[in-house]
Amino acid sequence: MKALILIDLQNDFMPGGALAVPGGDAVVAVANRLARRFEHVIATQDWHPADHLSFASQHPGKSPGDVVDLDGLPQTLWPDHCVQETAGAELRRGLDVGRIDTVIRKGGDRLLDSYSAFFDNAHRRATGLHEHLRGAAIDEVYLTGLATDYCVKFSALDAVGLGLRVRVIREGCRGIGLESGARAWAEMAAAGVDVISQDAL
Repeated sequence: MKALILIDLQNDFMPGGALAVPGGDAVVAVANRLARRFEHVIATQDWHPADHLSFASQHPGKSPGDVVDLDGLPQTLWPDHCVQETAGAELRRGLDVGRIDTVIRKGGDRLLDSYSAFFDNAHRRATGLHEHLRGAAIDEVYLTGLATDYCVKFSALDAVGLGLRVRVIREGCRGIGLESGARAWAEMAAAGVDVISQDAL
């Protein structure tokens, strides 16, 4: 069985948001079109406490883009974003939430970031997404969302590692940087992810 996973289509990742992905709002219309083709549609939300240690504001003298050690892992620091119960963390207005049957929240542990929809960055805790997929007998996932070079990429790589068939829809993703986005597409393809056009559906 198949499922569509919408990665982090939240206000803070859209133009005007705290951590805007260039062109991120264009993904919403693609997601809405795709959602009509799937029986199972899952959305993820970055869901950080206000004092999350991936925020540059929690490290005096540091700025967004700096890299620090966070609980034994290198961590890029970000502007405060997707703070729990704030407007920035809400799913983007215009997204057809009526098609979404499950929402998976990630990034709630202040000590660890969670780019992947499946695990935190240290793979210490699962989000519950894989268990949900197994319970619904879903073994093939289609990914779209933000950002290509972070949460989409790491979600796709973890899904392959869990034995799922993974397809990422190119038009339904946007990256933070052109160079890092290109590397992400190459890395996903090398790991066995099928990168497809929405027309292939």
